[in-house]
Amino acid sequence: MSDYVVGLTGGIGSGKSTVADMFVALGVVLVDTDAIAHELTAPEGAAMPALIEAFGTGVLDAHGALDRGAMRRLVFAHLEMRERLEAILHPLIRTLSAERCRMAESSYVILAVPLLVESGTYRERCDRVLVVDCPESLQIERVRRRNGMTVDEVRAILAAQATRAQRLAIADDVLLNDSGLAAVAGQIGDLHRKYLQLAAKKLKASC
Repeated sequence: MSDYVVGLTGGIGSGKSTVADMFVALGVVLVDTDAIAHELTAPEGAAMPALIEAFGTGVLDAHGALDRGAMRRLVFAHLEMRERLEAILHPLIRTLSAERCRMAESSYVILAVPLLVESGTYRERCDRVLVVDCPESLQIERVRRRNGMTVDEVRAILAAQATRAQRLAIADDVLLNDSGLAAVAGQIGDLHRKYLQLAAKKLKASC
């Protein structure tokens, strides 16, 4: 069981998933809150009865899962709908992520929280916060290429997230992802060694 949690965050298009996968390749357990949200909103997911009651069947896709595109459009248009969605999903995600962090069988665990800054409640659960950072222009380029969105659509998502400055303000560590995978891998190797040492130090102190 792991007692050392590194919170991983970054804006859309920053490369959080790539970074998380590279930590996993080093044997680190990943607890991904976005993946948990997908589990909860899959067909027969634990959150689906409450979501259907709150929003109706119009937010379902053909398979009975949450239609994330339809929900995204709804919450961007109506703030109260976003608050209602978060009130349903966030407590479930927090509970599951905390349980999985406790059960992680690695020296430390990566807790990936895309909205770590915005949620406010995850910071206190992390021993350190690692922010994946890159210029906003590169975020826009990556998301456009990956998702086929327009610049305005990407900017709307960015506007709903914490700013780059806000993320950097809470960072204990910053991984700059603007110059290729080799540069990222080098930074991750250094961070991995650092986190192993910090986790061992915390474990020794608690004994």
